[in-house]
Amino acid sequence: MNNVIICPHCHKSFSAEDTIGPKAQAEIDRLIQSELILRKQKTELEDRQRQFDLEKQRAIDAAAKEVWAKAEMTTRVQLSLQIKERELTIESLKKSLEDAQRKASQGSQQLQGEVAELELEKTLKDNFPMDEISEIKKGALGADIRQVVKTNRGNQCGVILWESKRTKSWSSDWPAKLKEDLRAEKANIPIIISTILPKDLSSGFGLCDGVWVTTPALALPLAIILRQNLTDVARERFTAQNRGDKADLVYQYITSHEFRDRLQAIIEVYQDMESQITKERTSFEKIWRERESQVQKLLTHTASVTGSLQGLAGSSFPSLPALEL
Repeated sequence: MNNVIICPHCHKSFSAEDTIGPKAQAEIDRLIQSELILRKQKTELEDRQRQFDLEKQRAIDAAAKEVWAKAEMTTRVQLSLQIKERELTIESLKKSLEDAQRKASQGSQQLQGEVAELELEKTLKDNFPMDEISEIKKGALGADIRQVVKTNRGNQCGVILWESKRTKSWSSDWPAKLKEDLRAEKANIPIIISTILPKDLSSGFGLCDGVWVTTPALALPLAIILRQNLTDVARERFTAQNRGDKADLVYQYITSHEFRDRLQAIIEVYQDMESQITKERTSFEKIWRERESQVQKLLTHTASVTGSLQGLAGSSFPSLPALEL
């Protein structure tokens, strides 16, 4: 059987017996070379296609990953905002609850204080029907109850100011405030009724910074004693009313509670100024000495006036604890 060679390009068949000339051989070589080049180009194209597909897939994966990351970040931000909103809502509800509880507690304490005040007013009216007992309106300056002590004939003997407290702790500001009210009302005796007393009043009643302090249980006995004292002093004053000259008027004034309170107020001003001087001594030596001189003059004149008046009034002149030895 004859050997036949088929050209892969032109599909021409050649017999092995055929004589191949130089041109034919050159054509064959050229065709083979062209085939090799085409095959190489095909391989390169296939490699480029696979590389392109790989890079495309990588780009898709990266884009998808970025999208997922953004979506996750957005979700986290939204969840964080929702959590913060809920926390703020819970905090707001908690604060509202605390405010409601505090208002309820304050309302309860205020109601308890009003009940105690009304009970004190009722007790005073029941036991002293001849006196003028009036409640000071809420929001107005002053104490809670004003008791004008009167005799059976209706003569006024003096004024007692009552302050009712029903709290969990004692405040050192109460006596000073009530003494200011006492001077404004030109009253005679200040009394604080409190469920909690200062530590040094273990007996249940006593004087605290010039103010009588006691418990609700001892309010009536203390009122009876102090009221009797006012009526006794008034009786002596009424006895001496027939003396109408200026000396008697001066005598009545210097033996009155009003004059005593004014002198006591001057002494308290001196004490406050002296306390300020002590605190400022280091940094304000010059100012301190000027104030000390003024205060000493004030105290000296006050003591001189008090001594002169005591000489005139004698034993009936009210004592001033701040000027005693």
